[in-house]
Amino acid sequence: MSYKWFIAKRYIASSRKSRFISFITGFSIIGVTLGTAALIITLSILGGFEKEIKEKVFGFMTHIQVQGFQGQPLFNYQQSIALVKEKVPDVRSISPFVAKEAMIRAGDNVDGIFLKGIEVETDPSKIKSFIKEGKYLSKNKSDKSEIVIGKKLARKLDVGVGDKVIVFGLPSGQVSYQPRASVFFVAGIFESGMAEYDDLYAFTHLTDAQRLFGLGESFLGYDVVVDSIPKATTIANQIQEVLGYPHYVRTAAQLYRNLFAWIELQKKPAPILLGLIVIVAIVNIIGTLLMMVLERTQDIGILKSLGSSASDIQKIFLIQGMFIAGIGVAMGNLLAFALCYLQLELQFFSLPSDIYFMSTVPILLKWENFVIVSAIVLLLCFVSSLLPSKAAAKLDAVTTLRFR
Repeated sequence: MSYKWFIAKRYIASSRKSRFISFITGFSIIGVTLGTAALIITLSILGGFEKEIKEKVFGFMTHIQVQGFQGQPLFNYQQSIALVKEKVPDVRSISPFVAKEAMIRAGDNVDGIFLKGIEVETDPSKIKSFIKEGKYLSKNKSDKSEIVIGKKLARKLDVGVGDKVIVFGLPSGQVSYQPRASVFFVAGIFESGMAEYDDLYAFTHLTDAQRLFGLGESFLGYDVVVDSIPKATTIANQIQEVLGYPHYVRTAAQLYRNLFAWIELQKKPAPILLGLIVIVAIVNIIGTLLMMVLERTQDIGILKSLGSSASDIQKIFLIQGMFIAGIGVAMGNLLAFALCYLQLELQFFSLPSDIYFMSTVPILLKWENFVIVSAIVLLLCFVSSLLPSKAAAKLDAVTTLRFR
């Protein structure tokens, strides 16, 4: 161990001359700890929000949605699907659907829903992963018409798995006609954590939806899943060119523009606000080292008289600053990981799902967040240590010893 490390270590550990300096040192470490932890936790929460919202949105719709222009019915979906798969690369799957507003009734309880009829065999949605009670729609359709509804809607209708409900729908293109009614049996109840969807969406077989809305063999759109989400806009344009009118192609970002804009908006102010916490910690380090320099003025004079160079003196106080930063960053990483892990396991922080689209605070643990935040904080602390260490290096040995 060099004498510079030895002296720096003794300065940090010693509280013989000033307990106030030791208190400020501990306060500086706590400041770096809280700043580091706050940054990591915030990035983990923001990442969790983005991941959860995208997963749940894509659970109800896919990367690209093709519909008829102004709601026109579409025909010959087998031919269109084959054409897209042949002409457009990076399309993983494509599935037809029928989706329209309807009314649902159970006893005296009536509510509005958005009913989506799907082909269970080719449906790319993730609704089945949200099922909490019962089961998803059967692949082998029986004589009974099945329906899957959200947990919030099930509570409002006071129904459970196996109960009978009646769904009313207007025939497509025939608004003036009397609504059609079909009896459905609740096959399953899903819960996504997004109140808007759990209260509104319902799913049934494609043929049952076609019959309810009087569509015959026609349908209202396709759900398209692609291999690369960043290429979704390009792929959507290619599908539009291949299918042409009356097909109208939109990506998830276009359909849910406000939602994705909200996610991006959440990211922008967080680093600025939390960066202020780190700045406060850095100011504490500068103040701590400056007070150490003032307290150790005579020691600096003795070291210089014994042959220590200005760079050696500077290194002693740089080591002290980086020691404070290193301890704070390490403790901040541990604190951030502990709190994030506890939230993942216990979910003790809840959210109103009708506002935030989820019922608990989401966490996405990524090692990149820990490494990047730690590196930035250490760099800032190193820069902040330069000023007081240079001040110590410039002290004149004769002047400091004269007033001993």
